[in-house]
Amino acid sequence: MEVRYRPTKVITILGLDRRTPENLAWCAVTYGASRLFWIEGYLMCAEVYDKSFEQEMEDGEFTITHLCYAPFPRYCKVLEVGKGTQIPVVKVEDLKMFKELLKFIKKNDEQSGSSSHDREAKPRDLTTVIVKEGNNQISI
Repeated sequence: MEVRYRPTKVITILGLDRRTPENLAWCAVTYGASRLFWIEGYLMCAEVYDKSFEQEMEDGEFTITHLCYAPFPRYCKVLEVGKGTQIPVVKVEDLKMFKELLKFIKKNDEQSGSSSHDREAKPRDLTTVIVKEGNNQISI
């Protein structure tokens, strides 16, 4: 038996938006995303179509239709959005693809001058974060 390893060669992002954590979480829930991703102080939501996986198998290029991200210094396992609506958050600090996406996001923030993320903050793990309705603040 032979084992072959063929990593993804290229990640193509068709749409990229920096959002508030509140808007990102609400969009993810209403879109039907099953989870969000967290890495080194950033929350991410990726929209990927099934054809992207087929393309990756054929030529090693993976397409993300839309990637949204938000500075989010503290990891939590679950975001509660609105009244009783929750979405899980997966910690992906040890996954190569997300490390590369984070590099791209940080570079994009630097070029656009929108980097307000406190890089010195030490993230700590939380169980749940509640995104409050109305005043657009996250209660931690």
